[in-house]
Amino acid sequence: MDISRLQTPAALIDEPRMMCNIARMQQRASALGVSLRPHVKTSKCVEVARRQQAAGASGITVSTLKEAEQFFDAGFADVLYAVGMAPSKLDRALALRRRGCALTIAVDSVAAAQAVIATGHAFDALIEVDCDGHRSGVQPDDSLLIEIGRTLHDGGVILKGVMTHAGSSYDLDTPEALQRLAEQERSRSVRAAQRLRAAGLPCPVVSVGSTPTALSAENLAGVTELRAGVYVFFDLVMANVGVCGLDNLALSVLTTVIGHQPEKGWAIVDAGWMAMSRDRGTQRQKIDYGYGAVCDLAGAPLDGLIMTGANQEHGIVSRRGTADPDIAQRLPVGTQLRILPNHACATGTQFSEYHAVSGARPAQQWRRFDGW
Repeated sequence: MDISRLQTPAALIDEPRMMCNIARMQQRASALGVSLRPHVKTSKCVEVARRQQAAGASGITVSTLKEAEQFFDAGFADVLYAVGMAPSKLDRALALRRRGCALTIAVDSVAAAQAVIATGHAFDALIEVDCDGHRSGVQPDDSLLIEIGRTLHDGGVILKGVMTHAGSSYDLDTPEALQRLAEQERSRSVRAAQRLRAAGLPCPVVSVGSTPTALSAENLAGVTELRAGVYVFFDLVMANVGVCGLDNLALSVLTTVIGHQPEKGWAIVDAGWMAMSRDRGTQRQKIDYGYGAVCDLAGAPLDGLIMTGANQEHGIVSRRGTADPDIAQRLPVGTQLRILPNHACATGTQFSEYHAVSGARPAQQWRRFDGW
């Protein structure tokens, strides 16, 4: 299938770029002496996850129980559900376990631990540790850590260890700052593990990860596994963070020019926020790409052109900072473009399928799922 014949908007995967990204992270984990458990929430696509598995990944990480169910049905049995367990979801998690899924869950409170125990099932569980104040988790030196661990262990739950996520890495943009945060992520999770062991509690797993810290860590002594997700596609936020270039971005949205506002220097395309998402993650970064960076059909960036505005099904393409009076001549109606997204996870979830392209090979259609 010639991609120029696809109905637009359409989500495209540059498969060679994706495979290079997969190999890069796998090699990184191997060099650091840890296993890689990729976060498949970015793609939510079995075909992508199978390529990560074939490259050497050990298990997968998910953010929803639907992901866990879909990937288990596709043959992925070792699954970490890396979101705090809600009591109302325990029956669904238990159903997966009873079907043979090696599902590990996460808790960061005594209340959640008690809810897990109340099921009467020996769940595998990790305690989530807060390494940077970004989101969830218990502080590594808080007495609550030991209390949660004791509650789980004494209640018959299999305490596997600790996990953390340095989400604040998305706010950084220098190698030095990323290296410092990667070390903070490592040291605080290892500290939590040491405290659990000193209290006589098991802690075989120390799981860390975000794409920026995974690619910036100088060592992971004491860590057993690395988790990362967006690296499989990368995106403009990651380019601004500094862990990839635009030529590493594997996901784009194919769109068609449908009109112009010449006096404003605008080309109108058929990909609005329903295709790109509302994510404006580059707005506070060093380069603001609006709703996405504009490329030609071959994927080469068109210098200075970004998607500056978006309605539901209309996108506005214009030159950053200045009007382009010749845009209608340069991008006539019918011109197809590719838009690189701010946030690959958010843009991907707007589509039910990807079109994987590789050289002259016909595009392959890969199913994607969504929901919870």
